[in-house]
Amino acid sequence: MNPTGEALPLRDIHLPEPVSWWPPAPGWWLLLILLALLGALGYALYRRHRRRALQRSAQQALRDIAARWQQSGDAAQLASELSILLRRLCLSRFPRQQVAGLTGSAWLQRLDSLLPGEHFTSGVGRALIEAPYAAEVRVDGDALLQLCERWIRCAAQPAGRQS
Repeated sequence: MNPTGEALPLRDIHLPEPVSWWPPAPGWWLLLILLALLGALGYALYRRHRRRALQRSAQQALRDIAARWQQSGDAAQLASELSILLRRLCLSRFPRQQVAGLTGSAWLQRLDSLLPGEHFTSGVGRALIEAPYAAEVRVDGDALLQLCERWIRCAAQPAGRQS
């Protein structure tokens, strides 16, 4: 009561509205952006690791094929094994419907699409489709192995960096 004897016109206590969870504070936005960036970086590193693992595996298989070639000198076996290796790598790296059904010249053209020039369709790489079926064939095995090694290095690069 005030000195005049009247009651003071006081209002009841008003509590503030409860704090809403939306929109989040700026720190939460920064954390969300940081997590998204870390996820994208992790995914890119994972893809890079897989691509390099594929390349390492293909290069090891190529070294094994080269060792067998040095021992046997069988050109038909060399061409057959290289063709199988390149096809396996293509199936691992590119969409299946683009490479699975390719044979003959179409297969060689697909291989040439990663390298400048026509080393497969009109060069030493032509042995991949001719040597396995010929009775006697002469193949420059070392040049074919080098060509396949270059192709494997190009196939392992990201799609935008292929020439």
